[in-house]
This record gives sequence, structure tokens and C-alpha cells, in this order.
Amino acid sequence: MDHTAVGDACDRVLDTVGTAVIADETFLQTVLSGVLARGHVLLEDVPGTGKTLTAQSFATALGLSFNRIQFTPDLLPADITGSNVFDEAAGTFEFQPGPVFANVVLADEINRAPPKTQAALLEAMGEKQVTVDGDTHELPEPFFVIATQNPVEQEGTFGLPEAQRDRFIVKTEMGYPEFDGERELLDRRADRTAQAPTVSAVIDGERVTALQGAVEAVTVDGKLRDYIVELARATREDDRVSVGVSPRGIQRLFEVSRAAAVIEHREYVVPDDIKRVVEQVFAHRLVLTADASVRGVDRATVVREVVDSVEVPAVTA
Repeated sequence: MDHTAVGDACDRVLDTVGTAVIADETFLQTVLSGVLARGHVLLEDVPGTGKTLTAQSFATALGLSFNRIQFTPDLLPADITGSNVFDEAAGTFEFQPGPVFANVVLADEINRAPPKTQAALLEAMGEKQVTVDGDTHELPEPFFVIATQNPVEQEGTFGLPEAQRDRFIVKTEMGYPEFDGERELLDRRADRTAQAPTVSAVIDGERVTALQGAVEAVTVDGKLRDYIVELARATREDDRVSVGVSPRGIQRLFEVSRAAAVIEHREYVVPDDIKRVVEQVFAHRLVLTADASVRGVDRATVVREVVDSVEVPAVTA
């Protein structure tokens, strides 16, 4: 697929999802960038903003299978991955796949489950497979996780470990809708006899794989590659940061920047692509110092100030 056809397909997906989800277009583009970059997306925001609807809508628009896992304090790893069940008729154990066996898996309120259960997703997210009783089972292709968490409900939640946060290619927030968006929600609620906007498939799973492949063909100038590395290294030198962006984080920014370019109908990356997604790729990977945490320093603010401190290279298209 050429970059024009890929960009057009992305436009159709975003337009379709936008009919059901009342959200900023930049937010929807960030989610789609994560998908095209073959990564997993973490959505964090207050309850009731439409995080679950967003995940369902993207799965439908992309023509992919979808499963939802509600994370609770009593959720067990086997409830996610599946388990071996004894078949009395055959006298053998047979593997029964868990809900993780879908193209799109919604890990709803992921921070409500204990760390051991959260860790059950690590292998699936990193290797696209699960191992149960020594046997490895491949997950469907494409496969990605969209996880949600509510930052305001701290009681009864478990913070995501650093290793799992690092598995998410982007972390973004929906934010509250604009006035017109919230008014539209009221109008939908007031007229229950009218058909609510629905999302239909605009492409199929095979096309999703083709879109992801097109991202791999996007050109990134050598100066921009240096720029990405310099941004990551600058986070490690900030005195508010205990652990900066890892080499994996550098690769993820490279990948998401290429996906952002594809969404803009381009086959090459420009500096604005990197600057547009760097906060969503870097912020959740930072570990702040104890002093910075006590002072209430925001990770996103650190990233923005790092971006301002690093000179943007001059490149020609």
C-alpha cells in the first residue's frame, strides 16, 4: 500500500470511531498510532469519559476480534491466559483459551488487580504468546492490549510495575469533552428512540497488518534519529529523574513517530511528528526521584521541558 492509500484508510477509521466516541481528534490519532506501531495503549482518565467505548470502537472499525477483561482484586492469572481442563471422555487435559486470545484485548481498570495477575499479561504483551503448564500458545495476529485505569480511585488499586508500564508503547488521557461534545451526549441521552451512532468495520484484519507493514517503510532522516536519541538521553540527565527513558523507549518513539507520519499521509517523518507523540511515549517510562515525587513534579512536565531544551534539527523533505 502506498502512503496515500494508507492515510486514507486511517482517515476512515478515525472518522468512524469519532462518530461514536466524543473525544479530541489528537487523542484518537494517538491511540491509532500505537496500534499501527504494533504496540499496546494505556488510557488513564477519570471514570465516565469513554475509555471502554474507545477500545470497543477501534476493534470494530478495524474488523478485529475483541475481548474485555474486567480486572478485580480477586482476578487470577488463569482467568486471563486460560488453563488446562481435564476431558473425562478422552482422559486427557485440554487447553481452554482465556480472554487474552483475541486481536484486541481491553484490560479494564488494570490497576485494580494485584501485581501477580498484572504480570500474567507481560508475556502476552511482550512475546505475543502465553505459557501454561510449560506449553506455549501463540496469540492471534494482530494482537494488542488497550488497558484503562482510573487515577482518582486510589483506594483498592495497585500501581503498575515499571516493567509493565514500559510494555505500553503510548500512555494517553482522554480528558473531558468540549462543551459541544458534552451537549451532544445529553442530546443522545434525551432521545432514546433515535438510533445512537454505531461503529462498523471499515477495514479487515488483513488490512490492519498491511497498514502496520506500511509504517515500516516510512523514512526517518539520520538527523531525526539523532534527535530521538538526544531526547531520551536528556531525560536521564534531568536531576528530577531517577530512571530515564530506556533504549526500548527510544525505539518506541521511533516507531510511533513513523505511525504519526502515516496518519498525516506522509512517507517520511518530520520533527513535528516526534514532538507530537514524545510526551505520550516517554512520560510513563520515567521514574522520578523521591524529592521530585514529594514536590508533586509531573512526568509530562519533565518531558515537555526536556523537549524545549533539545535543539530541533533542520531537515529537508
